[in-house]
Amino acid sequence: MSAPCVIFDLDGTLIDSVPAIHAVSNAVLTDMGFEALSLPMIRSFVGKGVPNLVRQLLITSNEDPDGPLFPRVESALIARYETDVDGNILYPGVLEALDQLADRGCKMAICTNKPYAPAEAALRHVGLWDRFDVVLGGDSRPTRKPDPEMLHHCHVLLGGGAMLYVGDSEVDAETAVNAEAKFVLYTEGYRQTPVHEMPHHVAFSDFKMLPAIVEHFEW
Repeated sequence: MSAPCVIFDLDGTLIDSVPAIHAVSNAVLTDMGFEALSLPMIRSFVGKGVPNLVRQLLITSNEDPDGPLFPRVESALIARYETDVDGNILYPGVLEALDQLADRGCKMAICTNKPYAPAEAALRHVGLWDRFDVVLGGDSRPTRKPDPEMLHHCHVLLGGGAMLYVGDSEVDAETAVNAEAKFVLYTEGYRQTPVHEMPHHVAFSDFKMLPAIVEHFEW
């Protein structure tokens, strides 16, 4: 059969973006007179898109998450997201795995809740921008993950056919379930739930393993 489509989450799957998100979030908070937050706390806010991140930052700062500060914090965060890209780091083995999948003929895409422009900036920073046929951000569609529409639309843009979704988090697992998609779980990302409690078809801890997983997956 023809090579499958492989759709990836971004943060916590292909790149460790928490150092960058931590720096950007604290820059916005301190500019507005709030206290900086720890990296583990910021990590716990990642995965559900910028609106959720902003609400969590405001709640932790004892502010109304839906009050007048929300649009100010959101705008400042997105603006910095597009320029403050240091701290976005590729996970080991990602480039080699993507090269092997491309050589096999796999069409590949990004389906992330990060807004499109910051996602593009991060992908360019780590040298991945030209590796994907499609990139969808959290503001590219009317809904975000775990709503399945975003993943379905990504699949359609790739031309359909067999598909794998690769992600790291509870949101990704829920998205795959909602989309009735085969899910491959990268275990070294931002999940907070034990692997055995997360719905998935295959789990892996090293990107060297991914091409063989795709090659030998039972369709």
